[in-house]
Amino acid sequence: MTQPAVRTRQEGHILEVTLDRPKANAIDLATSRLLGETFMAYRDDPALRVAILRAEGDRFFCAGWDLKAAATGDAVDGDYGIGGFGGLQELGNLNKPVIAAINGICCGGGLELALSCDLLMASDNATFALPEIKSGTVADAASIKLPKRIPYHVAMDLLLTGRWFDTTEALHWGLIKEVCTPETLLDKTWELARLLAEGPPLVYAAIKEVVREAENMRFQDALNRVSKRQLATVDRLYSSEDQLEGARAFAEKRDPVWSGR
Repeated sequence: MTQPAVRTRQEGHILEVTLDRPKANAIDLATSRLLGETFMAYRDDPALRVAILRAEGDRFFCAGWDLKAAATGDAVDGDYGIGGFGGLQELGNLNKPVIAAINGICCGGGLELALSCDLLMASDNATFALPEIKSGTVADAASIKLPKRIPYHVAMDLLLTGRWFDTTEALHWGLIKEVCTPETLLDKTWELARLLAEGPPLVYAAIKEVVREAENMRFQDALNRVSKRQLATVDRLYSSEDQLEGARAFAEKRDPVWSGR
């Protein structure tokens, strides 16, 4: 029986998504579409609050686009499915946190997939690169995202040279949150996910929408949209039971119980 390329498991409000395509966890069109369907279901399920994206094995997180599949007919500009390549980087209205647990090699489209997550945890055996330059193509999503995540000249160095860098450098530039041993990576990631799962989901949704919408706006314009409740998630938050629950819990000196309503 063929092992599915994408597996999921759920614990409470947390969804773990595992990419499993030996040997390099490279993504072909079918896998991209499956990832998109998986993350769309996560987005639309009110019972789920946090997702973890991990990969099977300890040698590769993801080597990006499956060149072997391309050689047998998978077009680079083919149908990646909802959410674009890897199901995340173009998935609209994903207002819930996604944590990447990165082990081993994370390069090309694999790094672009990781950049589509909100928080990046990495094992100390992880290595990163954007080697597209060496094959005469452009790391399109990374060219857009990376200079907004780390200093411009560092991002340009990585994009223009395609060189490899390790977790020490990634942590230095703030690209990843924490470095763990391979043995503790998943446990540490689940610890973070459980912490987030206890938090206010409507506030997380508002944070993600505000960050996304404000990215290319002037500060005052973005602030006006928030203060005037012109963003759907902000309007919902300020009219919610959770908004009242937060105030009551503070006044009563107890932990709030978030309902997501």
